Amino acid sequence: MQITNTILMIRPVNFRMNEQTAVNNYFQEQLSIQNVEINKKAQMEFDAFVAVLRTHGVNVIVIDDTEEPNTPDSIFPNNWISFHANGTIAVYPMFAENRRNERREDIFDVLEEAGFRIDTVVDYTAAEEEGYFLEGTGSILKDRVHQKAYCALSERAHEELFIEFCEDFDCFPVIFTANQTVNSERLPIYHTNVMMAMAEHFAIINLDAIDNKKERKEVMHHLKTDGKEIIPITDEQMHQFAGNMLQVVGADDERFMVMSTAAYKSLRPDQVTAIEKHCSIIHSPLDTIETCGGGSARCMMAEVFLPLRSVLKTAK
Repeated sequence: MQITNTILMIRPVNFRMNEQTAVNNYFQEQLSIQNVEINKKAQMEFDAFVAVLRTHGVNVIVIDDTEEPNTPDSIFPNNWISFHANGTIAVYPMFAENRRNERREDIFDVLEEAGFRIDTVVDYTAAEEEGYFLEGTGSILKDRVHQKAYCALSERAHEELFIEFCEDFDCFPVIFTANQTVNSERLPIYHTNVMMAMAEHFAIINLDAIDNKKERKEVMHHLKTDGKEIIPITDEQMHQFAGNMLQVVGADDERFMVMSTAAYKSLRPDQVTAIEKHCSIIHSPLDTIETCGGGSARCMMAEVFLPLRSVLKTAK
């Protein structure tokens, strides 16, 4: 299955602009208010977002961040962990040192208590010692049905590590570079999921970010071959986080495309129509989180594909 009805989210306690990630996340901006106020605004946006998801029947598991260690980006858990249908958890190497403190084994216990089965943990974090990084489903976009994984290479997505992931999870790697203009220079976009979103029957993608024409054609070829409708977005829309979306399952098996209100407002009517041909749209304001964190709705949601424990195994 490509999408899930269960999402893990981390409620922040020390959210702010992370100076360690700002060196290559060009979406981040500083706000002229105190960090305490920034965190308060982020918590309000987070709570409203969770409420909207739950209203539509999405199963949201919320875990509070801890005061110590100080982790300003804990609100984006999908970068350090992913949960797979075969009972495997993958744990990833992170570029920013202070983001490595986000990794918490107690979250495994919470999921097991919620009835999910964890069989194996695949740990890639030793790569940090070599200076290699691969930041979870920020770097990796999986087409789970066709067993492909898309990755835009950057300082946070090392090619050899991505190929190792594809071998471990039996995926065909689709590798490319996606750029954005920063001070008149083309520089790599830090995460694939900022410029591309993978849904069951369509993909949203900023094709203009893929400067290499051969790579662009290759990405389009894979999407079209697998029956995905391609919905292109512009650079301007990408900077409103229109690429940072996630399709989920809600009540009565209904499909939803989840995004921020800024992303939704950036879409043209024809793009909204193209999405709504496949599923309904959910959006919620995430302005503070987007401005300071440089990430949006998709980054905040770690999809849980783990299998449920059988009744026989849990019976005492």
